[in-house]
Amino acid sequence: MRGSGAGSRRPASPLSQLRVTAHAWLLSGRTWARRFQTICEMSDCDDEDIPQLSSHTLAALQEFYSEQKQQSDPGGDDKYNLGVIEENWLSQFWYSPDTALRLAEEAVAAAGARGRIACVSAPSVYQKLRELHRQDCSVYIFEYDRRFAIYGEEFIFYDYNNPLDLPEQIAAHSFDIVIADPPYLSEECLRKMSETIKYLTQGKILLCTGAVMEEEAAKLLGVKMCKFVPTHTRTLGNEFRCYVNYDSGLDREMSV
Repeated sequence: MRGSGAGSRRPASPLSQLRVTAHAWLLSGRTWARRFQTICEMSDCDDEDIPQLSSHTLAALQEFYSEQKQQSDPGGDDKYNLGVIEENWLSQFWYSPDTALRLAEEAVAAAGARGRIACVSAPSVYQKLRELHRQDCSVYIFEYDRRFAIYGEEFIFYDYNNPLDLPEQIAAHSFDIVIADPPYLSEECLRKMSETIKYLTQGKILLCTGAVMEEEAAKLLGVKMCKFVPTHTRTLGNEFRCYVNYDSGLDREMSV
């Protein structure tokens, strides 16, 4: 399985929670967190040997983290200056900068002037679209990772297990293109996310998933594999490809 953009689907273990805690403090600039994180990574102790963090403790840490982000991100009223959310090294694999840019440019071209773009579990593409400061199109992020709530109305909490559990303001077939990256390489995940994709799109679909899903993707969404080969910030164990159901510029390039 591969986490592309959504948060972990399983309840976090105590050890994982401690690692998340250390990571949050590390991002806030606390130098001791680096030592603590190293200890967690090198420790061979079992989860049951580490005490459970209470929900109140985790909430307090999240509040502290949010405050630190606000202090480090000047111009909080600027919709394009809210800071950059980093890849969650516990559960996510994001595209390389070149791939994120290429997919963002493709989405803009496919959406057209004043188009609407839905990024479903594709957070690195969403952030690249924001970096482009495109004011002639609107972009939404459908994401399990609640850190993206800092983007306000552009964030739609999304769990592929409930594919049509969407806010009322998200009308059917209201997006010119949907770019989606199922978080797991499984028929069940793709099938459920396909329901979301078909509900959102007016027609155009840009799907990013493993090459092993080619037959299933064609059956569920009518998409075909592109020549363009995406890359990630970290090495994946499975070949990864892009699929579209329209005449795409991604079919005119062999690699990033």
